[in-house]
Formats: sequence, structure tokens, C-alpha cells
Amino acid sequence: MTSSYGLRGRAVVVTGATRGIGLASARAFAEAGALVCVSARDADQVRRVAGELGGVGLAGNVGDPSHARALTDLCLETFGRLDVLVNNAATNQPFGPLMDADPEVWREAFTVNVEAPLRLVQYAWRGWMREHGGAVVTVCTEGAGHVGPGVGAYGTGKAALLHLTQQLAGELGPGVRVNSVSPGLVRTEMARFVWEPGESEIAAGLPLGRIGEPQDVARAVLWLCSDEAEWVTGADLLVDGGTRVRAARTRDAYHLPGA
Repeated sequence: MTSSYGLRGRAVVVTGATRGIGLASARAFAEAGALVCVSARDADQVRRVAGELGGVGLAGNVGDPSHARALTDLCLETFGRLDVLVNNAATNQPFGPLMDADPEVWREAFTVNVEAPLRLVQYAWRGWMREHGGAVVTVCTEGAGHVGPGVGAYGTGKAALLHLTQQLAGELGPGVRVNSVSPGLVRTEMARFVWEPGESEIAAGLPLGRIGEPQDVARAVLWLCSDEAEWVTGADLLVDGGTRVRAARTRDAYHLPGA
């Protein structure tokens, strides 16, 4: 799928790496010749993916500080380096109106979606990147820029993650670049409840005419971590099929021909 992008031999940690965007990203790095360390909750799936990619893996919850530390230690002990960190793992719970949100579940969402990415960057920085440099990408969401029904906790957490990404970019340069990708609607299991009931209608409203695939986002992640993006930090790359500009598709409002 890709050239090496200068990533051959570099060690990469990808969280939430057994499905969706995380899996597609881990595969892209492996195809580029990187050494891949993966994390997810399901031990069987972690073993499967690590074996497929010729890398290593550790099952656990990234919200658990001991798992985050063990994951970065595993990468350093196995490969002797940790050049790239992809903070992809996330939860979209609690789903529903914020007035009904369980405070304990809300806190868990922030632990996984905001606190864990910061902790992993801290461990990567102290273990390798402070002395040797590196690249970090956080997976945010196009939805962090607006509100929507049921996704208040998720969107608020991702908006915080976006700011965290930019703050880290300012603090960790020039040696470490920190960027984010913000996908639109992508065909993942987490987003199935959104795209499955009305995929054709949603796709018809997008300038590029389809919802996203995990590899669409993985290509952006790979590029941001590569030498090709060596003068890019603090950026948020929209990978959304034109979601932000879809209002221009409403041609009937202007009595314009065609669609």
C-alpha cells in the first residue's frame, strides 16, 4: 500500500490496534518496514495481529497506568527504541444525553480518551523520544468541532484531546512532532450504529461520494509519522470525505442543475 516513507526499522506503538483504524494503521507501518508493537483489550486478537505483523503485543486497557507503562517498556525492551506512538484507542461511552450520563462512566471515558494518550506520550518521551526524537499521532474526530445527539461525552473528550495534541506539539518540539488526524464517518465497528442504517444516504451527501474506510485514515497517520512530514507539527488533518464542506452539495437551495 505504501513506500517505506523513511520508517523502515523504526519502532511504533499503536493502541486499539486489532480492528478499524488502529489495525489498518498497524498494517501500514508493518508494510513500510517498521517494527510494530500493538495493544488492545482482547488477548487473543492481540496475539493474532502481532503474529500477522511480525511484531509484539500486549493486551490490556490503555486507561490503566500499569498497562501503559508495560506497553512502552515492551517496545523498548524488544526493539531497543520507540520512535512513533499512535494514540488510537478510545471509547464512545457513555452514549446519550449528558443529563443522563453516569459520572463514573464519564470519568472512564476521559481516562481512556484523554488521560491515557498523555500518559503514553510521557512514557515514550522519558524512555526514548527526549533523547532521540520521534513522532506522535492522536486519532481525534471531525465531530470534535460541532455538537451531535448522543455523543456529548465522546465529542467533549476528543475536543480535549485535540487541544492536548496541540499543547504537546508546542512543548515537545523540535525533537518530537505531535499531530492529529480527525476522521469523518469511517466503516468501523465502533461507528456501525451510525453508518449501517443509512450508508447510501450519508455517502450521497458527501463531496467524495462514500464513507471512509480504515485505510483512508491509516495513510494519513503513516504520512504524519514519516520523514515526508518533517516540517509538520501541531496540525490536525481532516480525513472526512468532505464532511465539513458538504453543505455545498445542497444545490436545490440555489436552483442549480445537477448534483
